[in-house]
Amino acid sequence: MQRLGGAMEAAGIGDEQEGAQIENFAINAHIGSIIQKKAIHRSIRPMTRSERIELLIRYTYQSGRAMSNDLYSLPCVLMRGGTSKGPFFLASDLPGDPAQRDRLLLDLMGSGHPLQIDGIGGGNALSSKVAIVGPASRADADIDYLFAQVRPDQKVVDTTPNCGNMLAAVGPFAIESGMVAASDPQTLVRIHNVNTGKVVLATVQTPRGRVSYRGDTAIAGAPGTAAPISLAFLDAAGARTGKLLPTGAASEWIDGVEVSCVDCAMPMVMLAASALGVTGEESVAALNADTAMLARLERIRIEAGQRMGIADAADRVIPKPVLLLPPRAGGTLQVRYFMPHQCHSALAITGAVGISTACVTPGTLAQRMAGELALPADVALEHPSGRLDVALHRPGPDAAIVASVVRTARRLFEGRVFASTDPRRDAAAAWSSAA
Repeated sequence: MQRLGGAMEAAGIGDEQEGAQIENFAINAHIGSIIQKKAIHRSIRPMTRSERIELLIRYTYQSGRAMSNDLYSLPCVLMRGGTSKGPFFLASDLPGDPAQRDRLLLDLMGSGHPLQIDGIGGGNALSSKVAIVGPASRADADIDYLFAQVRPDQKVVDTTPNCGNMLAAVGPFAIESGMVAASDPQTLVRIHNVNTGKVVLATVQTPRGRVSYRGDTAIAGAPGTAAPISLAFLDAAGARTGKLLPTGAASEWIDGVEVSCVDCAMPMVMLAASALGVTGEESVAALNADTAMLARLERIRIEAGQRMGIADAADRVIPKPVLLLPPRAGGTLQVRYFMPHQCHSALAITGAVGISTACVTPGTLAQRMAGELALPADVALEHPSGRLDVALHRPGPDAAIVASVVRTARRLFEGRVFASTDPRRDAAAAWSSAA
């Protein structure tokens, strides 16, 4: 705001004098660029204050490029991360004010329509995700990563949870954006997840110093094969509430159902699927169509959230509900993970980290159903699209559990994305009203 105000004053917009020209002025935009526009003359008549504001807006924040239409645009990279997909932005390309940023994201994604027909969102929770990457704000990380879950059908942006699948693409994005120098043959990227305050280590394949997306690794829920990306979650417990067991109990009862409230990478409430009449034979579509079951699951979720200290759970996507079942294909457990109002077609990485950790936490439902597991442990979680393997180990006697998974990612598109919402106008209006 101060930068825009300074630019407006430099352009002669901060007073009532009528200027006939604006020559050789530099605009230090909030995206960190300096845009030079020279000798813009208006010789017919002096410009009014509103015309000068419009002129400033027109030539600001476009990386030196004049617009050929009246839409706002900014750089964007579309990426698949694991079994999710969404746009990646540099933090410097988005408004610093969270409210302005969220309004812009809702416009870009097309939220408010279930199909997100007027935006780049995919019309479901797995493809209505946003990654925002910027310089690290702490010494033990290379970059900051803020995740935003954007509701397709409602104008809601939630930055409380993390997304481990999208996180798989953060390392490659940071390397290709020049934020992290590549090594040969692999590059370690230390990612500070701003949502949870936790650090995740991503190992990206970079032979000859170039990101490699091609490879032979297959993951359930994504077609084909690609180069492996290893993610190691360090000290993921208490990501939101500060405690692995936020209520202080390994299990308790809600609405006549025994549950375990666990916060590890993602706050979750876990319960036996049989308690809600779910057998594991149901398709994802059938589960999503079972309104009675979903309504009861939502009541349990909201009550669990309140007990976990998440008072506004009804308006948030956390805690996530998880249904636990005995394994069918030689795994540790079979799971159905909800986001929170739809069943995931596969399994969230953060969910897998939390469920796996619960499997080695005495007294939880997951631990009792999984049987005796000793660290280090390999936990295999069966889900609707296949299975997801999580390796657990404790680096030292007093160290926190480290959970490691392997994902893949792919760069899909890069260019500029357009929106009707113009944060420059919001900033200019706020500056004008404050002046």
